[in-house]
Amino acid sequence: MEAPTPRSAFCSRSTSRIPSPRGTLRSSCGRCSSGSWRRSERGCGSARSGFSRSSGPASRHSRSRSCPTCSGFHCSGCGAELHCHHPRLPGYLPSEKFRGVAQADGGRARTVCQRCWLLVHHRRALRLQVSREQYLQLVSSALRRPGPALVLYMVDLLDLPDALLPDLPALVGHKQLFVLGNKVDLLPQDAPGYLQRLRKRLWDDCVRAGFLIAPGHQGPQYPTGDEPLNGEENSNQPDRSRTVVRDVRLISAKTGYGVEELISALQRSWRYRGDVYLVGTTNAGKSTLFNTLLESDYCTAKGSEAIDRATISPWPGTTLNLLKFPISNPTPYRMFKRQKRLKKEAAKAEEDLSEQEQSQLTQLKRHGYLVGRVGRTFLHSTEQKDEVPFEFDADSLAFDMGNEPVLAVHKSTTGVELTPDDVKDAHWFFDTPGITKENCILNLLTEKEVDVVLPTHSIIPRTFVLKPGMVLFLGAVGRIDFLQGNHSAWFTVVASNFLPVHITSLDRADAVYQKHAGHELLLVPMGGKERMEQFPPLIAEDITLKGGGESMAVADIKFSSAGWVAVTPYFRDTLHLRGYTPEGTVLTIRPPLLPHIVNIKGERIKKSVAYKTKKPPSLIYNLQKKKK
Repeated sequence: MEAPTPRSAFCSRSTSRIPSPRGTLRSSCGRCSSGSWRRSERGCGSARSGFSRSSGPASRHSRSRSCPTCSGFHCSGCGAELHCHHPRLPGYLPSEKFRGVAQADGGRARTVCQRCWLLVHHRRALRLQVSREQYLQLVSSALRRPGPALVLYMVDLLDLPDALLPDLPALVGHKQLFVLGNKVDLLPQDAPGYLQRLRKRLWDDCVRAGFLIAPGHQGPQYPTGDEPLNGEENSNQPDRSRTVVRDVRLISAKTGYGVEELISALQRSWRYRGDVYLVGTTNAGKSTLFNTLLESDYCTAKGSEAIDRATISPWPGTTLNLLKFPISNPTPYRMFKRQKRLKKEAAKAEEDLSEQEQSQLTQLKRHGYLVGRVGRTFLHSTEQKDEVPFEFDADSLAFDMGNEPVLAVHKSTTGVELTPDDVKDAHWFFDTPGITKENCILNLLTEKEVDVVLPTHSIIPRTFVLKPGMVLFLGAVGRIDFLQGNHSAWFTVVASNFLPVHITSLDRADAVYQKHAGHELLLVPMGGKERMEQFPPLIAEDITLKGGGESMAVADIKFSSAGWVAVTPYFRDTLHLRGYTPEGTVLTIRPPLLPHIVNIKGERIKKSVAYKTKKPPSLIYNLQKKKK
């Protein structure tokens, strides 16, 4: 597998741009799952963590004598320390609510801040003053704690190459590492063996970043002459060879694919040696995995019922502190009972499941191509769980046009609390704050725009056949001009199904952008002329691609976190393209993630450059086929 080609090898910076007055409109958005919220690790709240206060005038609540500087109580959704100083500081509560929390003996553990409350009930997020450096400081200080620790580094497969991976050795140090490729459920199968190919891609990225492969682990398998171009150089750098990768796995934190296998791997290889830290960039899905593991065998049975779920949101920086749960010690008895349960579950067919389980799987199949089942072997509470109500999940509502109900996560109503004896000598699983992405297009978008741009359902590829002189718009946030080539080529869009694609000619492209950017045709950004006056201009970069034939893409043109376009020439050819992305964001040219993606298309629509879309079927793992 080739290394991602530097921009200088493919394209050159151009001074051309689509004019728009400079500026950035930042707004917040968020969605979180139904259910309640979780306790946090103390000591990193708004008053103690070094978060900067607003430069504006202090709220009148900040001068209230009844509001101590350090409350000692933490938001169970994001982990920030509760206070009533100023709304733009993490952990803020209005003074009346804050006094009630301070005076209450019960319910403190499940109190949420104003920001998390808005996320839960209104899918709104408040902008908070938390810098990238502060996030990095909090994560690095947590990883420097004494004692053995394992790091689970979560990578968003839709956003490869991962921007933080090359800097991870310095952040992690001597810690051992599992690399998790999340959101695999959103990617369609372009050819047999695509999961092995994606996993090898992650292994390659780890080798290039200078990681060492764990002793006894085979790591990626390369044909002769197909090794990473710079893997040998990195392996000889002593300062970057301290971090050992124990395993690389593909998962879906949302649908549960690969999660049971991940738990088994953690219990076999790491066992109960120390704490485990979940690390990654914002919006990688860490809190979703945290919630899934909380309801699994990886958390103690009592801890699963006593601790609430974390806030989930597409907006960067939902988790502001360390959230944690106690890890279950995988004793031989527990491992035996767990394997017995997994074997029993794997022997079932879909019709053997309860009506509620079948309904839940139906919903998950509509959300992703790969679905897994995550269960628990041991339960703490003895109360009956026959009647689990249906609820609307806020995370689904933000994107699901059908507003379909999903099963609520059951929580014990008996007020289970962890005692000091329960957590004596315990090892903990920590969810760390997401490290913010630099030059990310999500930083430029409003709440509604993020809802459109970020895919949360299985992506359906959209393929177009273009001739030289044609232009492809991805909303108003990305553009590709086909300048020169001897033959036509396929352009396959892999992005949110709700982000529109518009094809036009090169001589009309500028007029189309000026007329329709900010309006319904291109959809994102939204808000008409006033919105576009505050949106950065599109900056052009020239791209040259060589190769083609055999229906294989030669490269992906990636528009930050908004998706990518796979380019597949008809025949071996040299294509001259020009890509546009908003100023302040990154246009990436990389080897194709799904090289056979052009094969996932229907018939060509008559008198059109578009092909009919085709959605591959969803697969449920660890479940037998239907009985005849």
